[in-house]
Amino acid sequence: MNDKNKIRILPLGGLGEIGKNMTVVEIGGDLAIVDAGVMFPEEDMPGVDLVIPDITYLVENASRVKGIFLTHGHEDHIGGVPYVLRQLNVPVYGTKLTLALLRVKLIEHGLERSTELREIKAGDRIQVGSIDVGFIHVNHSIADVVALAFHTPLGAIVYCSDFKFDQTPYDGKVADMYAFAKLGKQGVLCLLSDSTNAERPGYTASEKSVGETFKRIFSNAKGRILVATFASNIHRIQQIFDAAVREGRYVSVTGRSMIRVVEVATELGYLHIPEGTLVDLDRLDKLSKEQTVIITTGSQGEPMAALSRMAMAEHNRIAIAPGDTVIISASPIPGNEKAVGRIINQLFKEGANVVYEPHLGIHTSGHAQQEELKLLLNLCKPRYFIPIHGEHRMLLKHAELAEATGVPKENIVIGEIGLPVEFSAEGVQVKERVASGQVFVDGLGVGDVGNIVLRDRRQLSTDGIMIVVVTMNKKTGKVVAGPDVVSRGFVYVRESEVLMDEARDKAREALESCLAANNTDWGALKGAVRDNLSRYLWEKTKRRPMILPIIMEI
Repeated sequence: MNDKNKIRILPLGGLGEIGKNMTVVEIGGDLAIVDAGVMFPEEDMPGVDLVIPDITYLVENASRVKGIFLTHGHEDHIGGVPYVLRQLNVPVYGTKLTLALLRVKLIEHGLERSTELREIKAGDRIQVGSIDVGFIHVNHSIADVVALAFHTPLGAIVYCSDFKFDQTPYDGKVADMYAFAKLGKQGVLCLLSDSTNAERPGYTASEKSVGETFKRIFSNAKGRILVATFASNIHRIQQIFDAAVREGRYVSVTGRSMIRVVEVATELGYLHIPEGTLVDLDRLDKLSKEQTVIITTGSQGEPMAALSRMAMAEHNRIAIAPGDTVIISASPIPGNEKAVGRIINQLFKEGANVVYEPHLGIHTSGHAQQEELKLLLNLCKPRYFIPIHGEHRMLLKHAELAEATGVPKENIVIGEIGLPVEFSAEGVQVKERVASGQVFVDGLGVGDVGNIVLRDRRQLSTDGIMIVVVTMNKKTGKVVAGPDVVSRGFVYVRESEVLMDEARDKAREALESCLAANNTDWGALKGAVRDNLSRYLWEKTKRRPMILPIIMEI
């Protein structure tokens, strides 16, 4: 598509789901990738480490891709960048902190030297081929966040991913509402806006209010204080340090991602720690508990995170003790509620005073609620509107807000991953679906685990496996040894000897039946064993273990 008067928006992730955000903006034949995030696996994805967007369309159009433009440094927006760069050699644009966090990932993937990182800042406007894009400062739960404004002959495409309008941000940098209003006056063709909190009325509380809560809790706590929060929330971490310094306490940091972010943020000047306040974990034993604060990962109940290991008495340095105050300064991501609940219960069992209730003011969201979403809509006055970044019900609720602010219902597009939305002087059209979906990352493998493998893993996890081993003479086609039956995750063999003996007989019957009919085809033999055993085991146990026949020739 080389027509400059046609603009196409292609979502490749982040619609109808939380995570793996990626959107392609196509102007005059050139493609701009906005964000490249990951999504963490669901419960029905055993063994999968990460889920990333399918970028087949981008690989097929690699010569037209002008760059990756990042809004901020959260995993669901930058975590997939290294996987994209393995297939596309394009520059990456982002703010100082965003690129610093990305650089750590590129080093881990061995891509730092081959990747061109181009730093931008809020207020900049750059031209790359047909892509003319400006960057607008917004607030969120991480520093250095920008919205994007793509300037086109038909009007601006405003992409406002994770954001909120914080009137009293910790760093004093309020969102640039004037820039949005200016764009609205000039003419916004389409607004794409964060839908995470579209179901919540009112305004999101200021990050600064959390700092006041920390001061109150710290002043009343008698023993050691542990605070679990998101490693990327630098302003939250700064306020923890501020409260600790106010009470004369020393601070230690644990958790790999927390240590890394504190180092990067301090080096870049986003985090200001008075000299002598930050101490190594090794020094904790030499300090009284009334003098210490520990900042840790694990606010989402992750099994291997530092807080979880402390709660289970598996941390090599820190053990929860009666009198400790543990603050969980985060709200559970949907799906993590049970894991967080388990950790809270375990912390209470260890004698800690756990502060976790949302109404206590220990956490605030980084996403705009309904009144802020309507404010952005009124500032931009878009001709068209596409809600992004949320599950389907959130997108629909956001669409209702847009309609309430005056956007015509027919100009609101509820997008789907893989469906391009094309704008022209004649209006808007949803074009034919392109290759899209999920790609699973499992260890070092990317894309080699698919739905069939996941189906097998789910079956193994629910019903186990039974392996049938037979040795056959290659020349005569007769059974020399076996069948031997091995079971794992199905029944305990010693307590089910009769069942296993009968299973062995059923496998032998299937083999003898095939061989009597002169059918020595391996596929047929395996199929007969599998079918016969499956019927028998279902009759006896009402379970369907995976049955794996193995034939060895001699």
